[in-house]
Amino acid sequence: MRIYKANKIGPAVYLLAGYFMFLVFLYANDPNHFFQKTHWFYPFALPVFLNVWALFYTYYKIEGNKLFYRSGYIHGEIDISCIKEIVKGKTRWIGFKPALATNGIIIKYNRYDDVYIAAKNNDALIADLQKLNANITLVEEKKIAN
Repeated sequence: MRIYKANKIGPAVYLLAGYFMFLVFLYANDPNHFFQKTHWFYPFALPVFLNVWALFYTYYKIEGNKLFYRSGYIHGEIDISCIKEIVKGKTRWIGFKPALATNGIIIKYNRYDDVYIAAKNNDALIADLQKLNANITLVEEKKIAN
């Protein structure tokens, strides 16, 4: 079993930092109102909890012939023998994405299924997947230079 830590430098971290800066601004603006009327906080509580949960519990692991992924409440497993293609260096902004950062990998498996993940060391994850399934095709996205 090998565990791969998630790359956490991405939009989720900036979203949480912005939220906490917003709270500091509200407190600095009127400290008495901040503590007396806390009902304004409730609509923010669930999204913040889900983002913090994902920030601290996102990882990927290979155990046996399966790739397990977990990002907060999103979790699942992929049979490595079903993986057909890995696209490296591409960022997915929509869709199924148990990842916190950009420049991850898209794993295509079965007939139409795919998942976007972003490990700290994508190359090690790809190498370990290719050791277990030699039929995996690696596609590298090229960066466009300006």
